[in-house]
Amino acid sequence: MTNLSKAAVLTAIAAFAASPALAIEVSKSVEIAASPETVWTTIGSFCDIQKWHPAATKCELKDDDGASVRTLTLPDGAELVEEEVSRDDGKMSYSYKILSGPLPVANYQSTISVSGSGDAATVDWSGTFDAAGASDEEASNVIAGIYDAGLSSLKEKAGGM
Repeated sequence: MTNLSKAAVLTAIAAFAASPALAIEVSKSVEIAASPETVWTTIGSFCDIQKWHPAATKCELKDDDGASVRTLTLPDGAELVEEEVSRDDGKMSYSYKILSGPLPVANYQSTISVSGSGDAATVDWSGTFDAAGASDEEASNVIAGIYDAGLSSLKEKAGGM
């Protein structure tokens, strides 16, 4: 290897090492025996999460300079504040970010969407974030658990409609 090649390799390694860590990604999905429209009616409103997610005991929605912001009260009384950052009712999808709360994440952004046809809907829930106050694995497990609990409950509630 020439000195020029060694320098190029060392420069590439140094640049990679100095680059910021990649965000953690978690994605979950569930099949529901109901029309996509029925499922979207169940989850489509930003504060409807209180109707289908067992960890959201209460949801308060407010307008914050044109942005929809929800405050979720969790079973232990803690509050999670989230802002809707995009919505497409035609594509049955919305995205949101966490503004504050007790979860071990930072820079969290998530999208939940419904697809399918007839009496077969698929709900996809995915998010990206950085771990905060926990290891990447711990933060990932917390978010995966939230998604699993919500999707399981949603399947039970929307599939029975």
